[in-house]
Amino acid sequence: MLDINDLRIDYFRGSGPGGQHRNTSETGVRVTHLPSGLVATATESRSRHMNLQRALARLEEKLAARNCKRRPRIATRPSKTSVKRRLEGKQRLSHKKQLRHRVKADE
Repeated sequence: MLDINDLRIDYFRGSGPGGQHRNTSETGVRVTHLPSGLVATATESRSRHMNLQRALARLEEKLAARNCKRRPRIATRPSKTSVKRRLEGKQRLSHKKQLRHRVKADE
């Protein structure tokens, strides 16, 4: 699926635990897809070949995710009419409840 001419593969020393072997050999792999600029890295294994396979798999996943078409968003905001209708209903109920209050002497 990936064209090797579109990739730039860099090797580097992986950080973290691993001792002398990890500190002296460049087994970390960074794969850059030049047309899109996506980058995938792998440093889990002490094997350069295994890390290259993992980085290529991650890069393919990223490209597949980027090429997927996003589903359109379902509108969840209520329309102005429905908001107005709901507020009018609330005001009617509020007015009805106000009428149940005890009448004050000064009114």
